Amino acid sequence: MFDLTKQKKIIDVVKYRWVWIAISCILILPGIFAMIYSMFIYPNHLPLKVGIDFTGGTIMQYSVDSDVSLDTISKIRDQLEEHGISNPVIQVISNSNINESEKNNIISIRMQFVDEKNSHKTAEIEQVLKEDFDKVELVQVSSVGPTLGKELFKNSFIALILAFGGIVVYLSLRFKPDYAIIALLSLVHDAIFVIGVFSILGLLYSVQIDSLFITAILTVIGFSVHDTIVVYDRVRENLKYFSKKLSFGEIVNVSVNQTLARSINTSLTTVLTLLALYLFGGSTTKDFVLVMLLGIIIGTYSSIFFASVVLAWYHEIKDKKKTVVRKA
Repeated sequence: MFDLTKQKKIIDVVKYRWVWIAISCILILPGIFAMIYSMFIYPNHLPLKVGIDFTGGTIMQYSVDSDVSLDTISKIRDQLEEHGISNPVIQVISNSNINESEKNNIISIRMQFVDEKNSHKTAEIEQVLKEDFDKVELVQVSSVGPTLGKELFKNSFIALILAFGGIVVYLSLRFKPDYAIIALLSLVHDAIFVIGVFSILGLLYSVQIDSLFITAILTVIGFSVHDTIVVYDRVRENLKYFSKKLSFGEIVNVSVNQTLARSINTSLTTVLTLLALYLFGGSTTKDFVLVMLLGIIIGTYSSIFFASVVLAWYHEIKDKKKTVVRKA
């Protein structure tokens, strides 16, 4: 029979478990602080800056024929407020026009929901922009009513809860409850990291989340749990044959090393594809791709260095308790 004890180890994950746990803390704590701070400063007391998908509102995007400076943005904001548009959020999106030599920029203006009664606001906004730019063209209008926004937020939250619950049930049936709980802890670890990064981006760069963000989080959860299942499957198989020869920690360590190349190669090919989409794809999908990119990287890390380490640590504590009880 193949001797598992002689297998070459690329990395000793169990031995340096405190290093991996410390790295996890470094990764997620800034995001947690940012989420707590956001809950105090945002009017809706949410840990993230949410877009019109969840709050309701209107986004108007105008194409202009020249660069937009910070002073111009500040001036436009003041003028819009004078026209009764309270707290407008203005962003500039670069847009290289391939067919023409000139470079256009998109000015995105987010405001309260504009209904038929306030339709004149469109003309007022265009008039304000024409004071600073020769060519102004309305290219897109997106509106979500306040009621629909709240409904989308509630449904998105329910979708996340159901996803976590389904994963716990599946892992409990396929493995054991302790495996399922630790896998869920690993997923929470990944979700907090990604949400924390976007909370920081919201504070620093006014990055908002929309329904695509929830879609990306759900995709990341599926990818991460798949990676964790691969490691758990190898642990379970090795336990059948080597549980009497090796400690649980040693079996976890060897199992991780057996799946390490597979996990890294699978994630690397996905990361390269997403990186290309982020750098060369459209601006409307950048945030979605960024969530996927961050999620897959942290998911690969947590499957190798968090879920496996916590599983080995839990069984080590459990075995010590059994030994104490037997001696007593």
